[in-house]
Amino acid sequence: MKAFDMEQSAWARFSSEERRRMEEYSAAYRRFLDTARTERLAAREIIRQAEDAGFKPLSEYTALKAGDKVYWNQKGKSVILAVVGSEPLEQGMKIVGSHIDCPRLDLKAMPVVEKNKIVYFKTHYYGGVLKYQWVCMPLSLVGVVYTADGRQIDISIGEDPDDPVFFINDLLPHLGKDQAAKKLGEAITGEMLMPLVGTYSEEEKTKPQILELLREKYGITEEDFTSAELEIIPAQKSREVGLDRSLLMSHGHDDRVCSYGNLAAILSAAPCAKTQVALFADKEEIGSVGNTGVHSSYFLDFTAEMLALQGRTEELYLRRALRSSEVLSADVAAAFDPIFPEAYEETNSAKLGYGICLCKYTGARGKAGSNDANAEFLAKVRRIFNDANVPWQVGELGKVDQGGGGTIAYIMANWGCDVVDCGVAMHSMHAPLEIVAKADAYCAYLAYKAFFESK
Repeated sequence: MKAFDMEQSAWARFSSEERRRMEEYSAAYRRFLDTARTERLAAREIIRQAEDAGFKPLSEYTALKAGDKVYWNQKGKSVILAVVGSEPLEQGMKIVGSHIDCPRLDLKAMPVVEKNKIVYFKTHYYGGVLKYQWVCMPLSLVGVVYTADGRQIDISIGEDPDDPVFFINDLLPHLGKDQAAKKLGEAITGEMLMPLVGTYSEEEKTKPQILELLREKYGITEEDFTSAELEIIPAQKSREVGLDRSLLMSHGHDDRVCSYGNLAAILSAAPCAKTQVALFADKEEIGSVGNTGVHSSYFLDFTAEMLALQGRTEELYLRRALRSSEVLSADVAAAFDPIFPEAYEETNSAKLGYGICLCKYTGARGKAGSNDANAEFLAKVRRIFNDANVPWQVGELGKVDQGGGGTIAYIMANWGCDVVDCGVAMHSMHAPLEIVAKADAYCAYLAYKAFFESK
């Protein structure tokens, strides 16, 4: 491949052999997408692939040496993988941090309601969504329920082609005069996002019949919904888009396109002096909160446990390890969309198909809430990518006063790490179905692998 050129697409830079490998990678990524439909399923699949590659739980080790492959399972919803380097851990780590949660609709604690003999699920949307996008499309119900006696029951309805699906109604245009006069963000409210569950009953009420179906098929009662994590997601699996099949459509590209690149990279990267760490976090879409989000202590705990297995138990070593570490915050970026040019500053926007995107800062308006990576670290990352012939580009999140967003970068920077945002640019971010370019997804893998293997 040629040296970095902002005007040349990744596709144009790839040889025929590299294009073949890109297609193989895209097929593997689609299998991951269609399996890892929720953060729990993503964590499960990541651990399965890691164990197949020789990774073991950190708790099974009594000491660590170079080349050891370890993982940490945080409550079944976040995962950390690490390959121990030849240097002491306090000299720093190479970390790629991605997240495996994504915008969706969650069932409320008491979700089953009946209105005029029609039964619905009550939902609470998770993360930033445009609510009008969730109506009039086939939906699945996926997640877990814990019964009163402690049994875990996996739920999956709508994922198999023979399954029934769920559906959220919209108002017919013939009666939509008042709705059409509302602002786009007000025409569908959060409380209107109620999937249809059933209508048939020979009794006076329909809800008891629906609850009986759930009891017969899954052995759960209405009370069991209070100890459940059930998600409404599009029933549509991943598909290729365009006559040239250059794009991929799926639910959850944000941020599983970076997470899969992160996973594939750490499983295939050659070990090096620095310890290589792949983080797959939960709760990023709602502020990285809770004990599976990056604001909690588990990444620090994991690092401290590894240090202890190397005979370093004092807190000072933990602080040294973190402030000597380098991080790619692997989260998606906004690609310029010519249908909505007014939202972007084209000169500083990423483009579909032009490689991995480096974002010096995210945040909102005056960079509020941003990490704002330092120039020295950006220069080092550029050299790593150029030396490895990884197609890359730069971008930011739209016009300065248009809006904004954030990643986990600032949290890890608070630990003292050098951090820069580095992810796949996409269209229709946070929509039920999102778009990425195959070439960009593949470049994410190439970029993270090159970073893991760098000095």
